[in-house]
Amino acid sequence: MKKDIHPKVMPTKIFYQGKVVMETMSTRPEIHVDVWSGVHPFWTGENRFVDTEGRVDKFNKRFGDSYRTKKK
Repeated sequence: MKKDIHPKVMPTKIFYQGKVVMETMSTRPEIHVDVWSGVHPFWTGENRFVDTEGRVDKFNKRFGDSYRTKKK
């Protein structure tokens, strides 16, 4: 391994909403995150449906019931 080309690794604290949620090793002393696995619906099993910008309404307006009743 070459000397003096690798960054220094130090203990790091991961913060979510001002609280330390985990500690790991990184090149930065602190990392602030918006989402982490402890609150993500996929990992917590919590069912949340988020309709971003009315995508479901836009789909229903465009296709209506014809999409569901269409014979294959």
